[in-house]
Amino acid sequence: MIISSTLLSPVKAFLPDWPEWAVDVLLIMTGLLLATSLFTFFFKSDEDGESSSTDNASTTTAKTSNGEQQKEKQQKEKKEQRKQFDGFRRQYMLVYMIIMLADWMQGTHMYTLYLSYNVNISALFLTGFLSGAIFAPFLGSMVDMFGRKRSCIAYCVLEIIINTMEHSTNFTILLIGRVLGGISTNLLFSAFESWMTTEHRKRGFPDEWLSHTFSETSVGNGVMAILAGIVAQVLEDYLGHIGPFQGAIALTVLALVLILNWEENYGEEEGEDHSKSSLKKQFLQGWKSTVSDSRIWRIGMIQGLSEGAMYTFVFMWVPTLLSMDPPGGLPTGCVFSALMMAIAMGGIMFPPFQALVSRFVQKKNSTELCAALVYLLSAASILVPSMCLSIPIGSNEFGLCFEYIIASFMLVEFCVGMFMPLAGTLRSKYVPDALQGGILNIFRLPLNAIVVGGTYATEVLEPSVVYKLASGCYLLAAILQCSMMFPSSTATTERKKKD
Repeated sequence: MIISSTLLSPVKAFLPDWPEWAVDVLLIMTGLLLATSLFTFFFKSDEDGESSSTDNASTTTAKTSNGEQQKEKQQKEKKEQRKQFDGFRRQYMLVYMIIMLADWMQGTHMYTLYLSYNVNISALFLTGFLSGAIFAPFLGSMVDMFGRKRSCIAYCVLEIIINTMEHSTNFTILLIGRVLGGISTNLLFSAFESWMTTEHRKRGFPDEWLSHTFSETSVGNGVMAILAGIVAQVLEDYLGHIGPFQGAIALTVLALVLILNWEENYGEEEGEDHSKSSLKKQFLQGWKSTVSDSRIWRIGMIQGLSEGAMYTFVFMWVPTLLSMDPPGGLPTGCVFSALMMAIAMGGIMFPPFQALVSRFVQKKNSTELCAALVYLLSAASILVPSMCLSIPIGSNEFGLCFEYIIASFMLVEFCVGMFMPLAGTLRSKYVPDALQGGILNIFRLPLNAIVVGGTYATEVLEPSVVYKLASGCYLLAAILQCSMMFPSSTATTERKKKD
């Protein structure tokens, strides 16, 4: 820490007057983020080189059998397909990043806005969670039935209405806004991914390329979170507590305009005519597939356990660091930015990590093994604060705990950045395209239950115990993930192709 402080002292002169330890953490994470980005740049170059070698090998065979013209045709078709995929990915990522920026801008300032209104904050947040849990089983089927593009448009319209309602200090209006917020959150985490995954396959792109898009969404999510903290703070400085929500309205309108250019896709289709399907059929088929296919419900439980532990960590990190009485106080915005950099690093390192694991196991099991390893690392990392908080205050060992806890928090968020694209890739692998919207919302039932349980646990249990419970969730997720590496009697992939 002393060495880094000396090396980074010229840079610190241009930064806000934050505690030295916080600035050190922020600058170190910035350096690591740049280093991982540089590493990935060279890794991609190697990957492209391998791809070129593969192309040369395949075209040599083509030359032998079909001649030089066949070789050139294959190269041109592959190049054109890659060009189309890059355009499609940019189209989706632009909307995704705008939407996530708007979402993060609200999330970072919602508590302070409600605090300024002097309303029952816990009641408003609890209403949002309950709304999400109640509407989750039905919303997904509606997404599949009425169209994923339309559902994304509905999300944007809802967000504009909700953020307009946030201007009111009336508790009833705010409560209605939280009910609508639970609905919009379900749409955010189902409609957009369902549209992208189905459209990807509809356009004939290889399934292997899906992981690249999920990796970029993880990186983009982290970058937008960092940017949101800065933009929201500037808007709050100029426009007051409501400023970030006004900015979110403008961004959501922009996203809505861009979504209008998307093509529509649906869930269960019979003879390419989605109108022959029904909402009841979509609902029942989604639940039937989830219950009957062990791999689907295991994916849902893994998502619930891992994201439930993640949200519990979100509730815990601020009070934990405050309890350590850090020198100079706790600049939450600075630490939050560092944590979001860790998420971005995890997303960046996902492709090389997956490629490394693929060298030691069969390619069909590489994603499952990657996920299991990441969950194990998460379980170990989040145990560190539990162990540190069990040490008596004032002892020599306790003095080093603050640095250990900061490092473990960064590692936990790095793992979050890793398992975001891993979870997305696994969902696209096992969840049928025709039922994606419905099943992704069914997955949110165990997630909401664990989040509510985790929130309650933070109120009644010691922090060290809560961290142990979160570690247990990650460990159980790792065990379930390992179980998916073994053959299953349910031919999920084949059924997906038929759907």
